[in-house]
Amino acid sequence: MNADLLNFLQIPLTTVIILLVGAIFLFIQNKLRMDTVALLVMLGFCLSGILSVDEVFAGFSDPNIILIALLFIVAEGLVRTGVAYQVSEWLMKAARNSETKVLVLLMLSVASLGAFMSSTGIVAIFIPVVLVICQQMNISPKRLMMPLSMAGLISGMMTLIATAPNLVVNAELMRTQAGRFSFFSFTPIGLIVLVLGVFYMLVARRWLATAEQDSQEAISRYSISDLIESYHLHDRIKRFAVLEGSDFIGKSVEELHLRSNYGLNILAIERWKRFRPIFMAASLGKEEVRIKDLLMIDISNPELDLAEFCREHHLEQAAIRNNNFNEQAKSVGMAEITPIPDGSAEGKSAVQLRFRSYYGLNIIGIKRNGELLQGNLVEEPLKVGDLLLVIGQWKLLQQLRDKTKSFFLLSYPSEIDKAVPAASQAWHAIFSIAVMVLLMVTGIVPNVIAALIACLMLGKFRCVDAKSAYASIHWSSLILIVGMMPFSIALQKTGGVDLVVDFMINTVGTMGKHWILISLFMLCAVVGLFISNTATAILVAPIAISMAQQLHLSPMPFAMTVAIASSAAFMTPISSPVNTMVLGPGGYKFADFMKIGVPFTILVMLVTIFCIPIFFPF
Repeated sequence: MNADLLNFLQIPLTTVIILLVGAIFLFIQNKLRMDTVALLVMLGFCLSGILSVDEVFAGFSDPNIILIALLFIVAEGLVRTGVAYQVSEWLMKAARNSETKVLVLLMLSVASLGAFMSSTGIVAIFIPVVLVICQQMNISPKRLMMPLSMAGLISGMMTLIATAPNLVVNAELMRTQAGRFSFFSFTPIGLIVLVLGVFYMLVARRWLATAEQDSQEAISRYSISDLIESYHLHDRIKRFAVLEGSDFIGKSVEELHLRSNYGLNILAIERWKRFRPIFMAASLGKEEVRIKDLLMIDISNPELDLAEFCREHHLEQAAIRNNNFNEQAKSVGMAEITPIPDGSAEGKSAVQLRFRSYYGLNIIGIKRNGELLQGNLVEEPLKVGDLLLVIGQWKLLQQLRDKTKSFFLLSYPSEIDKAVPAASQAWHAIFSIAVMVLLMVTGIVPNVIAALIACLMLGKFRCVDAKSAYASIHWSSLILIVGMMPFSIALQKTGGVDLVVDFMINTVGTMGKHWILISLFMLCAVVGLFISNTATAILVAPIAISMAQQLHLSPMPFAMTVAIASSAAFMTPISSPVNTMVLGPGGYKFADFMKIGVPFTILVMLVTIFCIPIFFPF
């Protein structure tokens, strides 16, 4: 029995392999959450004694884990300020509502930006953008989240600084005085892979979600338009433009006495400010009416002559339309609530409850026993079982759960995903992100410090608050990454990596040049299934350069193969943080990455093996 086999049969290495195979089996089976499997792996390493407690939990102090968590907060800042939605609207406009064009533009944008900054950061920024696009186009996130992660990984093949494995391989070349890569040495190969990836995902996206699944997801949530139709708001709510000479100008809403004199209730005021319309729907009592304001008024008096009313007060009437609400869905929304049995609201009207003053919301519809109530709704005593449609700012609707024990909020319409509670801080968010990108590109500070600076700036500018920041972090994704990191330490500690390397040198050392490149690529792909792509590059780069030197060949094509293969981590959700980040938002299973990633990895390998010798001769 030779020494290699004896090493293989050592109990620690055998235990590591058993844990590795067990984790993969549980991932594929998909009966346990992936973060739960990762925690079981950590427990296994602790109980087996292969790793110390410090080694098992080392991932929690890893700067890359902190970086990913901070980038989730950065993405939340883009959502809360509306920047993500502006980008999505630009992509939608440029693509003219075509899913194919959206996919192409998305992958090109992510790969281009990722060439000069962290691919993890780019993907974190684009995740909310993609979610908004999927909602607007009524398609499943599965169809665009995988192209997003793939473009993020391909961006690492574009420039020297695009990803850590490139720098690791280049550092090894310089250490051994075997040469060095220039900033754009990777670009020709990266561009070829990017074009291949775009065409591949145009076909492969159909394997992730069908049109029927897309429509089912779209139907599962109701919208503001549905509420408008259900409560017949077209018949009762009107908009009035305040014209020059109106006696409303300069008076507060309270001073107009519209409710007592005409049976009218101002629900909201739409006003142009800084070249964009703002929609005010809370605390309007002291708000003064200005010329050109658009007043959204609940007409609870059916006998009122609207034409005469407009002539008397110099107003211009305009019927309410669905898009009047949809245009303002980033800040103002609707929701259905119902009185809690034996609560303080039962038997009292909105006026008695001071509903508008206390909650900042307006009641614009009441359903009782399935029938819409007519008349002055704010004077109607409420009963258990009533459905109340309320309108107001999203943040006030969300606060309703914690602010009252009198009402129960039933559900939100789909437009809550567009809620932008910090729209006025959009330019501050862009400035914060620009600072982060600049610091990452120049390398003045480590990436994690750049992300921390951006998060602190977002907090200072009120783009995010503490509650939304902590809630934005995908803790399950972080636990998954941390739980799988001990495999890298364990494989090195028990001699597993050395065993594979020795076997490879003895097997392919005398084969043809292209077969050696294939073996290097496959080794990186297999090792990258279980450890990070950076660790893969660290382990394999010295072997590749040593093999080239022993064969008296240029080390450049060997080193480039390792760098490209390390970034080609398409096959599992744990191969790269980029994949892990889209796992939850995309609703993917472990098998989805295998189904899409394995064929594409093979294609990338073929491109790499035949193109690299052209740009980097042996």
